[in-house]
Amino acid sequence: MRPEPQAAPYRPDPQILNLAEWLGDAVEPAGFPRHELRFRNRRWDRAVGLAELSDQEWLNHFAGFAPLPDNLPQPLALRYHGHQFRVYNPDIGDGRGFLFAQMRDGDGRLLDLGTKGSGQTPYSRTADGRLTLKGAVREILATEMLEALGVNTSRTFSVVETGEELVRGDEPSPTRSAVMVRLSHSHIRIGAFQRLAVLGEDDHLRELVDYCLSQFPGPQPPEDAPGRDEPAVILMHQAVERMADLAASYMVAGFVHGVLNTDNMNITGESFDYGPWRWLPTWDPAFTAAYFDHAGLYAFGRQPEAIRWNLAQLAIALRRLVDAPPLIAALERFGDLYHNAMSRRFTWRLGVQSRGLEQDFSLIEAAEGTMRELGIGPDAFFFAHRGGRNAAGQLAEKLRGYEPLNSGHPYWEGEEPQAMLIDEVEAIWASIAEHDDWQPLADKVEALRVMGAAHGKHPSPAGNI
Repeated sequence: MRPEPQAAPYRPDPQILNLAEWLGDAVEPAGFPRHELRFRNRRWDRAVGLAELSDQEWLNHFAGFAPLPDNLPQPLALRYHGHQFRVYNPDIGDGRGFLFAQMRDGDGRLLDLGTKGSGQTPYSRTADGRLTLKGAVREILATEMLEALGVNTSRTFSVVETGEELVRGDEPSPTRSAVMVRLSHSHIRIGAFQRLAVLGEDDHLRELVDYCLSQFPGPQPPEDAPGRDEPAVILMHQAVERMADLAASYMVAGFVHGVLNTDNMNITGESFDYGPWRWLPTWDPAFTAAYFDHAGLYAFGRQPEAIRWNLAQLAIALRRLVDAPPLIAALERFGDLYHNAMSRRFTWRLGVQSRGLEQDFSLIEAAEGTMRELGIGPDAFFFAHRGGRNAAGQLAEKLRGYEPLNSGHPYWEGEEPQAMLIDEVEAIWASIAEHDDWQPLADKVEALRVMGAAHGKHPSPAGNI
């Protein structure tokens, strides 16, 4: 999704209903004792024609879940399987969320509104289907930071506090509850393809491929790609392009998602389903976000490999529709696409013009060395050296000949960069938990949006949504 949303009329288009019979289950939203609006995304409500809703109308739709006009008549909990920490799990699906609505933006793109914390579904198992308020606040912060750094991400659209007391093992309980709505280009996960493949539903698998190609259009495979006219092969190439860019964007942002399972991988390459995320305090490839990731499977430096592994599982699922070699050929493009995305994104964030892959990677190596030597993370590094300023030693040598981009925004003259380290996240939450003070959160969101404006429009890869 693009950095700056443009106002558009409300254009409902629930295309998912064509697949609903076998892709999901109609569900009833939970009833909540209280509806208190805590966050409304005033940047993105206008992009889907909902800016004119009053706050009460907003609550009716995004806490009471009254259907939007001419949209899904009932929420749809999507069915999928997934590899979770490399172990296949067929007993998952939308367990505390559902697809609520679909509409077009001003450019004709299909956008989804999906929920988290909206109640139990057939896939909740023993869980209560709820979301903690802290979890919702953390997702606001994650998506706003990623958006500012040019990462292809879902947007936190709405957060409503719901007045329940939840018991959780990973935070002090009882804790406050919320229901959240996300805006994204798709909620179709790799796990949806895996489920259809495991169940042998080849006709539905073809339908899902066709749906993705028609609703999330992208570039055609290279001219010399084998099987380039096969729909499943086209989709595989597009997924590889999008997710190679996603992997690079995480590395340049210094972001650790934490749970890169196949059920958390969106076919459009959007980052979503945020759990125990972290940002790097210092440059450390071994840094992990999830306390339960004992083996470091999804450590910072292993994220590109994890995303590629997930793409391999997509290829295995699509193997039911086409021969393996064209899918393998698409997957083998990941490395080159990732390196190109790293070059493009790193130089953009540093504020210099790319000089080509070889020189850019030499620069990246020097930058990593500088971060290790100074004991700093990417946020501090990119801010201090914006446009090549303040460089010394090998970094200065590698920056010689690089032309700076426009860095005239006042943000770059500030004393320190915006960051999203865990101590600040906890301090923002403490203001809410202890004093019901939401101003630090509002201030942080505004500061992040200023940072995003200072970075300017990021260079989207071919086919990025």
